[in-house]
Amino acid sequence: MSPSGFDAVARTALLTTALRAVESSRPDRLYHDPYAKSLAGEAGFALFDEVAATTAAQRQTPQPDGLRLPNTADYNAIRTRFIDDWAIAAVGRGEVEQVVIAAAGMDTRAYRLAWPRPVRIFELDRAEVLAHKEAALAGQDAASGVARVTVHADLVDAGWPTGLVDAGFDPDRPSVWILEGLLYYLAEQEVRRLLGEIGELCAAGSELACDLVNEAALTAPSTARLLELFAAWGSPWISGCDEPEKLLRAAGFDAVAAQPGEPGAHYGRWRDEVPPRDAPGVPRVFYVHGIRA
Repeated sequence: MSPSGFDAVARTALLTTALRAVESSRPDRLYHDPYAKSLAGEAGFALFDEVAATTAAQRQTPQPDGLRLPNTADYNAIRTRFIDDWAIAAVGRGEVEQVVIAAAGMDTRAYRLAWPRPVRIFELDRAEVLAHKEAALAGQDAASGVARVTVHADLVDAGWPTGLVDAGFDPDRPSVWILEGLLYYLAEQEVRRLLGEIGELCAAGSELACDLVNEAALTAPSTARLLELFAAWGSPWISGCDEPEKLLRAAGFDAVAAQPGEPGAHYGRWRDEVPPRDAPGVPRVFYVHGIRA
């Protein structure tokens, strides 16, 4: 049973956390999250079992598009490690003391990462989600040098930037933003609006990282069964983007994108081919990061 007040999209945070717990138990793990097991709970591991069964079945043979469904556990492990490394480097590059985790869910970076300087980490999510997290982590201290600030916010509602500023965020100082596992649950116009609002909150030198899928990923035969499962849960992927660098540029960020398995986004764990960017009709995932000009 899901925690009280969690809708279908909020439940995906429990799946992600279960994936982090399973990754943390591996001898070849890409990171260690000692908090994930208690945060995921039975609901998170039940979702994980469904995804694992679907992924295993779809990886046995190529699908009608000639591709196999990527391994969800490997994809999530690489994504988490990629954003971990990027966030630490981004804070270390400049005089950044503010980190914002949008739709934070069960994110534990405020607890488990060794940040290179003292930071205030603002975690934005709905009250019910943050309440579950607070209960599960009761008695746990944030990492050394971290001041953790929770902000009750639904990012599709107007006014969330005011709540962030009221919580102590300073738009005139550089910041680092993490949007992980979020944007494909939003319609294209919502994605553009959200990125634009974030851009307006970011001083020059601020950095942002997110993950996106392309439009083909929404309809490709090799991803169909997994997306059917998400839709059955009530949390379908709604939008994709074929030009992630252009999308972030429109919000004021000079951006670059990497696909899992490319240099810097492999970590010895990507087992599938990496299609070149000019190959048409191929489902893709992008890890995108950019700097506010």
